[in-house]
Parts: sequence; structure tokens; C-alpha cells
Amino acid sequence: MVVIVMGVSGTGKSTVGRALAERMGWAFEDADDLHSEESRQKMASGTPLTDADRQPWLVLLRARMEKALAQGEPLVLAFSALKRSYRERLSVDAKRERWVYLHAPSEVIQERLQRREGHFMPPRLLVSQLAAMEPPEDALAVDVTPSPDEVVRRILDGLGLEPAANGCTDE
Repeated sequence: MVVIVMGVSGTGKSTVGRALAERMGWAFEDADDLHSEESRQKMASGTPLTDADRQPWLVLLRARMEKALAQGEPLVLAFSALKRSYRERLSVDAKRERWVYLHAPSEVIQERLQRREGHFMPPRLLVSQLAAMEPPEDALAVDVTPSPDEVVRRILDGLGLEPAANGCTDE
């Protein structure tokens, strides 16, 4: 199974995705790590990516999902998935994929982005991401205002997943 943790920048995709993968004993992949250097530089300069900029990235992400599903490797993938067309392009096997849409009021996200250090995505691009976001109709929607541990609990409950026996817990 692959769980795709999606949302705009600042919703905690990486933090929540890593924590979820750890709790489940699964592999974790952050889509941001697969951006080309050119795309990273473009975003760092404050320029939103175009659909054409994202196409090679989507090909890499789909290949990663295909590999995980073919090998039976459980995977959590953190990926913005702003548009329905991106999600459709990425989808490999709907029966073995679960989408989790992380969201929060824009003020909460903006505050988080202002505190974030060392990321190539500047806070000013949040407006373009919110404008591009096409909220999914078929995903588990989880408000990320609570702590990451609580968000992970809600995802586990919402997807009916059981943490791995050797997974870390906060209890």
C-alpha cells in the first residue's frame, strides 16, 4: 500500500509523513527531494512552478510508487498534489493507494512557513499554492492545526491502519 500525504507547503507533509511511516514501520519518500535543481532554484527565487516544470517530477514520483507497489513495499509519500490532474497522473492502483489531504486555515499555514528554516520554498509562494489547490473529493481530510502526533493518530484512525508492533509511539 502507498499512502500519499498531500497539501500545500507548510501543512506538515514531511513531518507528518515521516512520523506516519515511522509508526507504521514503512518507507518514507519526500517528493521535494526529487525536484530538479532548476525547479528548486525557481521556487527559491519566488517563481511558482508551471505544469510543464512539474511533468518530469511527476514521472519520477509515479515510478517510485510503481516500484513500491510492484515490490510490495509499504510507502508513505509526501507530495503536494495540488491539482486533480497531478493526482490522476500519479495514481498507479487506486485499490492500493490512500490519499490524505492535510489542511488548515491559511493563517496557521502562513505562520508555520514564517518559522520554517532552510527550505527552498519561500512563504510568499503560499498564495499561489492555495490558488492552485483543487481539494480532493476522495481523500481523508485532516486538519493539521493540532500536534503532529495527533494528526498521525487521526490518519491511522481514518484509514483504519494499525501501527507496527515495533513502531514508535508517543504513549
